[in-house]
Amino acid sequence: MGQKANPIGNRLGIIRGWDSNWFGGKKFEAKLVEDDKIRKYLNARLSKASISKIYIERTLKLITVTINTARPGLIIGKAGQEVDKLKEELKKLTNKDVQINISEVKRPELDSVLVAATIARQIEGRVSYRKAVKTAISSTMRVGAEGIKVSVSGRIGGAEMARREHYKEGRTPLHTFRADIDYAQAEAHTTYGRIGVKVWICKGIIYGKPELVPSTVGGNLKEGGRGGAQRPSNFNQRPRRKK
Repeated sequence: MGQKANPIGNRLGIIRGWDSNWFGGKKFEAKLVEDDKIRKYLNARLSKASISKIYIERTLKLITVTINTARPGLIIGKAGQEVDKLKEELKKLTNKDVQINISEVKRPELDSVLVAATIARQIEGRVSYRKAVKTAISSTMRVGAEGIKVSVSGRIGGAEMARREHYKEGRTPLHTFRADIDYAQAEAHTTYGRIGVKVWICKGIIYGKPELVPSTVGGNLKEGGRGGAQRPSNFNQRPRRKK
């Protein structure tokens, strides 16, 4: 019987980079705990800024934090005042110098974290879960995704018995490691319990070997001039056979 695996973990080192990029050595455990503290603090502090991903890189004396967000203005503030405050807060938290980079997510409809959070937020606002899911699917496909799958589970619609419903459009080939699958999950806290939302988005097939750079939108390819992930020139082309 096949077992479910996280699509992101399955593709690490193949077409996707890591969210943390540093050498731990004997201090690996302490650095890992510190990374978790940074992410939890930023997600709580910037809960309204539509944060997609947080990448952390370390050198000997500096921590570089790259925040991918759909609303960069909320984080930057007037003349960068909010970023400076954030730097000082993270410096107190880690006792190290911190550099913060802000990267804008140009197409939030293709980001699974933002799509899942949007669906969960609408369910919390008493919007029909079917309407929320179908709206998210149509907007994602309109932007150019190859496929999307959404799973909603829990006491859906206030039902007595919990159940799970799946909605799908296009293709999401989870067994193809070249497929650029973005996955995320979110929770909606309602009066009748928690509703779980899972989202899989297929952005296409990657041929060739991409450069695995963590501090980019999407987390797997170098950042392009428009603020998105720059795909290789042979993206969606089959490799030529050697004669």
